Amino acid sequence: MRFGKEYWGLFSGSRRDSEVLDGSLSHPQPKRGILRNTAKSAVILVGTTLLSLLFYHLGFTNANIIMVYILGVLLTSISTSHQVYSLVSSIASVVIFNYLFTIPRFSLTAYETGYPITFVVMFLTAYITGTFASGYKAQAAQSAKIAYRTKILLDTDQMLSKARGKDEIMHAAAEQIAKLLGRSIVIFGAADGTLSAPLLVPSTPAAEQPFDLETELATAQWVLQNNHAAGATTDTLPGARYLYLALRVNERVYGVVGIEAENRSLDESEHSILLSILGECALALENEKNAREKEAAAILAESEQLRANLLRTISHDLRTPLTTISGNASNLLSNGDSFDAATRRQIYSDIYDDSMWLINLVENLLYATRIEEGRMTLQTSTELLSDIVEEAMQHIDRKTSAHPLTLDCSDEMLLVRADARLVVQVIVNIADNAVKYTPPGAGILIATRRAGSMAEVRIADSGSGIPDGEKEKVFDKFYCGNHKIADNRRSLGLGLYLCRAIVEAHGGTICVEDNHPHGAVFRFTLPLEEVTLHE
Repeated sequence: MRFGKEYWGLFSGSRRDSEVLDGSLSHPQPKRGILRNTAKSAVILVGTTLLSLLFYHLGFTNANIIMVYILGVLLTSISTSHQVYSLVSSIASVVIFNYLFTIPRFSLTAYETGYPITFVVMFLTAYITGTFASGYKAQAAQSAKIAYRTKILLDTDQMLSKARGKDEIMHAAAEQIAKLLGRSIVIFGAADGTLSAPLLVPSTPAAEQPFDLETELATAQWVLQNNHAAGATTDTLPGARYLYLALRVNERVYGVVGIEAENRSLDESEHSILLSILGECALALENEKNAREKEAAAILAESEQLRANLLRTISHDLRTPLTTISGNASNLLSNGDSFDAATRRQIYSDIYDDSMWLINLVENLLYATRIEEGRMTLQTSTELLSDIVEEAMQHIDRKTSAHPLTLDCSDEMLLVRADARLVVQVIVNIADNAVKYTPPGAGILIATRRAGSMAEVRIADSGSGIPDGEKEKVFDKFYCGNHKIADNRRSLGLGLYLCRAIVEAHGGTICVEDNHPHGAVFRFTLPLEEVTLHE
């Protein structure tokens, strides 16, 4: 079991310390209850006696006075917490009635022969009335308790249905159990046969009492391994302070719950509702686990599908230029002497163009792999943005000869903090993209300017443009769109995805807009680098 030192503050200490704390908290409560109930009984008895004396002086009969005392016993039964107070009140009422209102008055003797029967009937009537009142009161309290527990059970169901994740589910269950039982609760998650860090929910701040760590953890671990209750109030490891129960669905255990039960065991009603909450919690944990496994399976299936699609696309895209390269090389080997200089130069140019396309494809794949694995690191330095753009011009697809290319770096002193190699790749990817989707003769513009605290690079073409519904999607991985490529060579959909990843890694932004009257404009920003000149 792995537990940090921070939990020793909750689970350390000796049993003697907790016993002292229990004594200081528990014993004054019954004493205060006895005094309070005795005071209530005395006040009611004095009140009924004063009222009876008033009735006596007003000429009311003894029957009316007896009814006053019976009412007093009834009020005592309702306002006190135990039946013994109504019994004592019944006896005291008979004695006081005999002393104050029977002849001879102010003595405990009675001359009339019917008085003993009157006293017995008065006592029985008062006692039975008080007993019924106590019973109805207890029944009402039990009904209120059942309603409260039912509400907690319903609230627990709602809380568990809204909880997201294992920790939220267990925390909600622990809080509801503490609210239900009014006791401290400790709950452990479980994974691979090992308990996770405990969550302690004290019933009150004063209830966060220390106890023996090793005993409690050993008991909880036993419950996890054996899927059976143990701890306080059981025959298994009874020395523990808490009663430990498994959070389980059939034989699968998702955690262990501990309920403070050293001084008081659970009654049947508490135990029944507790098992219902534990069952709901375990079911919620199982549903959460199934949801995670389903999500992981869906992600894996999607990943496998993407991998399969990528392999098919790469196989197709590699076959076309490789076939062209091998065919042209074969022609040069077999018939090279019969070709004139212009034909040979065209064949060499085709071989070069296809090999450069393959190199660019491999570079994009390598960058995509580094991004997915989190291994793309920036090696930034202070660079002239115009130098980066000019370097990129050397790597743009040779077919740009069919597209007028314009460079506008009016502010040649724009210094940026960037990884020049990666920014070159961004410009090359966007420019090559413009070449692919722009018909021959359409112009391409690359311009730079200052935009506040950032430097902006603008690459515009005058092709068919990008529909509004695709402007956000073009930066997604493997997205190629539905529009036709000018050179009929398919794309992997990685170029613009890599551009966004590289630009955002630099702290910049990238977007695509319409170029009026037609075409598309890609803009991306890089942080400016301020240089202080010392004269």
